[in-house]
Amino acid sequence: MNLSHRSPDKAHRRPQGGHFMRYALILLLGVFIGAGITLERAVQADRNASSAQTQTEAQASEPLPIQQLRTFTDVFARIKSDYVEPESDRKLIDNAIQGMVSSLDPHSAFLDRQAFREMRISTEGDFGGLGLQVTMVDGVVKVISPIDDTPAAHAGLKPGDLIIKIDQKAVQGMSLDQAVDMMRGKPGSEITLTVLRRGVNKPLTFKLKRAVIKIESVKARLLEPGYGYVRIAQFQANTEGSLMRALKMLKRKNKGALKGLVLDLRNNPGGVLNAAVSVSNTFLNKGLIVYTKGRVPDSNMTFAASPGGDVLHGAPMVVLVNGGSASASEIVAGALQDNKRAIIMGTKTFGKGSVQTIIPLSDGSALRLTTARYYTPSGRSIQDRGITPDVIVDEMKIPRIEKANDSALKEVDLEGHLKNTGPAAANAPASSAVPPDTVGSDYQLWEALNLLRGIAVFQHEAGE
Repeated sequence: MNLSHRSPDKAHRRPQGGHFMRYALILLLGVFIGAGITLERAVQADRNASSAQTQTEAQASEPLPIQQLRTFTDVFARIKSDYVEPESDRKLIDNAIQGMVSSLDPHSAFLDRQAFREMRISTEGDFGGLGLQVTMVDGVVKVISPIDDTPAAHAGLKPGDLIIKIDQKAVQGMSLDQAVDMMRGKPGSEITLTVLRRGVNKPLTFKLKRAVIKIESVKARLLEPGYGYVRIAQFQANTEGSLMRALKMLKRKNKGALKGLVLDLRNNPGGVLNAAVSVSNTFLNKGLIVYTKGRVPDSNMTFAASPGGDVLHGAPMVVLVNGGSASASEIVAGALQDNKRAIIMGTKTFGKGSVQTIIPLSDGSALRLTTARYYTPSGRSIQDRGITPDVIVDEMKIPRIEKANDSALKEVDLEGHLKNTGPAAANAPASSAVPPDTVGSDYQLWEALNLLRGIAVFQHEAGE
C-alpha cells in the first residue's frame, strides 16, 4: 500500500511546512496479514530552513535524561555479564527499542531489517496470508476486519474477534508483529486460530489454509433499474480508477443516469489516504474532505474537494458501514456525512483516527510511528469514537421465503361483494416486499435500497 499524490486537477492537498522527504505510509488499517505493503517516497511536505532549524534547536535544547540512560546501561551491562545464556548486543538493543516504541500505542512499532523488507514487498508477493486486518488490544490480537474473498472471510472470522492462540501457542506476551509473522506462511499451509467472540461463552477454533492474498478493490452491480451498488473492499492506489470504471458500467447497464447509489464500506479496514480522498471527491462538488494534525509541520495536511467533482450529479447516496469499517473508510463516511452528501447507515465504525509514518533508519531497519490524527470536515476526531450512522441498522439475515401467491381469500372473492364503480386505476409498479436476488439475505443492503426508493418518491412528489 502506498501513499501517492493525486494530480493537480483532482482533490486538493495543502501541506504545511518545507523541504523534507521521508517514506510515509498512512496505515489507516492496523496490520494486514496477507499481502505485503509497497512503500513509495510519498509525503513531500515543504519545511523551510528556518522552521527546520528552529525545530532542531528546540530538540537540542532539551536535556538528555542522563539518569535514565545510566540505568539503561547498567541493566544492559548486567544482562551481558550475568544472564544465564549469552545474548547478542543487537538482540538486546532491538528488543529494548521494540519495547519503547510498542508502549506508545498499538500501531507504532520498530521494524528490524527483515520486517522492513517484508513490509516493502508488493501486494503481488508470493507469500501466504489469511486476509485479516488486525490490531493489538490488551495483549491479544483483535480482528478489525476480514478481507473479502480471503481464507479469513471464508472461514467466518468477524470484526471484533479476539485471537488468543495461534497453532495452540498463546498470543499473550507477543508483540503484534510477532503474532502477524506466525500467521504468515507458505500458501497452502494450514494454521489454527483460537478465538474469543462476544456473545459466545466458549472459545472458537478456526482451521484455515494460507493463500496469496489478491484483493479486488471495487465491485459493482445494479440492484434494480435505477439503483446501483458499489462495494469497496479496501482503499488502494488504483481504487479511484476502478470506482470510475464501475460507475460508468452501472450507467451503461442502466441505460442512463442512476436514481441512487449504495456505497458499501462494511468490513473495509482502510488503506491509502489519497484513495479515500479521491473516492470522497468523486461524490462531492465542494468542501473539505479531511485534515491531519501532528506535532511537526509536515504532519499537517488539508484535503479539499475539487469543484464539480460529483459524478452522480447529486443523486441520493446511502453509505453502509459497520464495526469493521476503519480509518480510510471512516474518512469517506465522515466527509460525505459532514458535507450532507450521503446518508450513513449501519452500525458504529471502528474508530481508528491516527496516521502512521514509516521512517527508514541508517542500518536498514525502520520506525513505524504514529505522527498525526485526522479529522472530519466538521473537526471531529474519530479516534476511539468512530462514526455514528445517521440511521442505525443492525446486521441480520433476511430469511428467504416463497413469494406470496394470489390464492388467499380477498374481498373480490366474497359472494355479493360491492363493485368498484370508480375509474380503473393505473397499474403502477409497486416495490416488492421480497428482496431482489441482487440483495439476497443482506438486511442492511435491503434497508439502504428501500431508503433510496423512498427518497426518489419524495423527490418526485415534491417536484410535481
